[in-house]
Amino acid sequence: MSQAYLDARSGNGAGRISTRDPVGDPAPLTESQAESHAAETCFRTGPPHRVGVEIEWLVRDEADAAWPVTGERISAALDGSPLPGGGRVSLEPGGQLELSSSAQPSLARCIEAASLDVALLRDTAAEAGLVLAGAGVDAYRAPHRTLQHPRYVAMERYFDRSGHWGRVMMCSTASVQVCLDPGDDSSSSAGMRHRWALAHRIGPVLLAAFANSPHHGGRSTGWASTRQLAWSRLDATRTRPPAHDPDADPRAAWAAYVLDTPVMCVSRPEPDEWTVPDGMTFRDWTRGALDPAPTTADLELHMSTLFPPVRAHGTHLELRMIDAQPDDGWTIALAVATALLDDPVASARAWEHTEQLARSAAAAPPYAWWLRAARFGLAEPLLRTTARALMAAALDALPGMGVSAEVFSDAVEFSYRYTDRGRAPGDDLTPVVRAGDFREGARHAASAH
Repeated sequence: MSQAYLDARSGNGAGRISTRDPVGDPAPLTESQAESHAAETCFRTGPPHRVGVEIEWLVRDEADAAWPVTGERISAALDGSPLPGGGRVSLEPGGQLELSSSAQPSLARCIEAASLDVALLRDTAAEAGLVLAGAGVDAYRAPHRTLQHPRYVAMERYFDRSGHWGRVMMCSTASVQVCLDPGDDSSSSAGMRHRWALAHRIGPVLLAAFANSPHHGGRSTGWASTRQLAWSRLDATRTRPPAHDPDADPRAAWAAYVLDTPVMCVSRPEPDEWTVPDGMTFRDWTRGALDPAPTTADLELHMSTLFPPVRAHGTHLELRMIDAQPDDGWTIALAVATALLDDPVASARAWEHTEQLARSAAAAPPYAWWLRAARFGLAEPLLRTTARALMAAALDALPGMGVSAEVFSDAVEFSYRYTDRGRAPGDDLTPVVRAGDFREGARHAASAH
């Protein structure tokens, strides 16, 4: 696919590239209007029935995993034909490739459609001597941004204020993002409040069960998910879950979260003008902290730079805590997460089995269990016990959700090989990465640019 065909959107760290919409409403937003817009557009409720997935890969040279692969090489390797499953592809700032599946009316249909797209992308990449690697973080190469859009320049500058982890996140990480409907306004398991709360309850468990990034910089990091470690080292106001009262409407908490997060960048005619004053929140902006006053397009751009582990994305909830998986492991992550949220029986069991974890999380410092999951994976006893129970609930639900015998068999095998034994895919990665490999990859990256 040509560079023009590659959709300029990102899932792991860049959101959607937005600029002021010339056909949109250019009128300045008041504080109350901004809150209303954030609440209304980020939770578009209705009966849950659609399923989608975003699959990211690190793109490697098949002959040398430490050799840098440029965005131009990836673009040249792909033709411009539509994908057979209806998905779209895009490049991440560091040259990672992302497939955004078409939204489908069922889990089974989503897996079928996305699998067609994945097969074509892998074959096309292989013809060009490239490998689509399913790993949560690049173990070999130093982070290097290959895309030069002003948004990414501004983002890099913003995250550089707090160290190098922003560049790691932008350029060296990949994930599987499960996209499910927010739910309706009922009080049932299909209700938006229940699904929002349950997604956060099962999130640390999914993170631990599918952890697949124990190496970076040529060595073991000591973390089951180094990808989540990178997120935890960034601006906490935009990467951690918003404050949530279980008895309150999530819309209110989300709107406050949006307005009280510092603005990362603004769309301006000149690239060097995208940066903003340090610490200015969107609420500050509506109160006159920066001229001109923000518009709806500015708010949309701002919301696209928020990266909590569960993101309200308008037509869907985006579960962002799962590391990229080896081979076709994305199908298992997608199936398990979807079953736990969409199947009524599995959802009820998931709520029950996460009760102890939820109570412990409520008494712990904010985000503590997300960090514990990233650090220890299923070696943590409560996460291990809970993961086994959730996996059993998902496996019981999957046959009734229409998935193929192959997908179900793969999920059973995953449970036996990993979850039941307190292991995750990253535990299969032996410490074969040598520091010399990493240094050589960093030298190649420097010489190539």
